[in-house]
Amino acid sequence: MTQQAVIKETSREITMSSNIIDHPEKKQVTIQEVVESLKSIADDIGQITELNSEEKILVAQFFSSFFKLMQPLAPSIPVNQLALPAQFSDVVHAHIDPTAHLILQFSDDHIELKDLNEVKNRDLLVAIVGDVMPKFKSLTNNQKRKIENRIKLLSNITKEIQKSSEALSAAMPVER
Repeated sequence: MTQQAVIKETSREITMSSNIIDHPEKKQVTIQEVVESLKSIADDIGQITELNSEEKILVAQFFSSFFKLMQPLAPSIPVNQLALPAQFSDVVHAHIDPTAHLILQFSDDHIELKDLNEVKNRDLLVAIVGDVMPKFKSLTNNQKRKIENRIKLLSNITKEIQKSSEALSAAMPVER
């Protein structure tokens, strides 16, 4: 070995040993650990696929029911701008319709339509559902109250009409 080769070899060993000394927190990863990590990643990917499939079904069921319930009550429900994620900070009006669309009107007056059925808009759906559901509950309560008031009114009127009809029937002779 030449003197240069010995110096290079020694300098490389010093560099390698100083790396170990300088970075004691660095641990050499074994092939077994890499293989186990890759197996774990494969398991996670399988679970992600299953979860995505389950989420797709749940979102479809949610909007199917939402459509059936909301359609007779209101054409849309307003969404509070504060419920929207930060990237929508320039939205001035937002509404969700029964067909799973979020209508966004921005401060420059342009309008965007977001399909909340789409995977890319799922986080947006989750962000607004907490704001929309209490408003939806209010719509159903108002509808229930409106029907109850009509029933009460019609019930009272019907009783009075029946009394008058019975009185008239009793006063009128029956023709034969």
